[in-house]
Amino acid sequence: MDRMTTELYIKNMVCPRCVMAVKEILEQQGWQPIKVELGKAVIPGSPTPEQTEAIKNALGTVGFSLLSDRTQRTVEHIKTLIIEAVGQGQAVKLATLLADRLHTDYSSLSRTFSMRTGMTIERFYILQRIERVKELLRNGELTISEIALKLNYSSVQHLSKQFRTVTGMTPSQFKIDCERKRWSIDKII
Repeated sequence: MDRMTTELYIKNMVCPRCVMAVKEILEQQGWQPIKVELGKAVIPGSPTPEQTEAIKNALGTVGFSLLSDRTQRTVEHIKTLIIEAVGQGQAVKLATLLADRLHTDYSSLSRTFSMRTGMTIERFYILQRIERVKELLRNGELTISEIALKLNYSSVQHLSKQFRTVTGMTPSQFKIDCERKRWSIDKII
């Protein structure tokens, strides 16, 4: 017998710590999550409207939002997939990745994303990559060449040009001026 489950779509989950925090919040609310991943949690049963509101409020206290609107869930799923791909340094073709994972044609996803966020999917992807470059530069463990390779840039020059376009400085200048504040990846849009 299949037991009934409920999928909760959650905004602002961007890292493994977010997954742990959401799992803990759900447990505190009396739920034993079956699965928690970036942007989504699966719980057994079907919460009442009051229980859903309690989950929503508990998530809100630490900066998460429970999504009920299908379009917003799609946008958040796109963001999550891009954040995961960038974080793992995957060489991906966005159109293929998103269409395959979301079972929707890319042009429809692109239109939805742009209408909701005011930004193209490609621009969001570039901004995520640049934030990852900043993080790696701050850590100081990799050279710019190693970062370009790790993040699948075609060349160091391509990384440098894109970095300069977004930040107004070269990666080398940024590395010297690490006082520059990094954007929180959930604040890019």
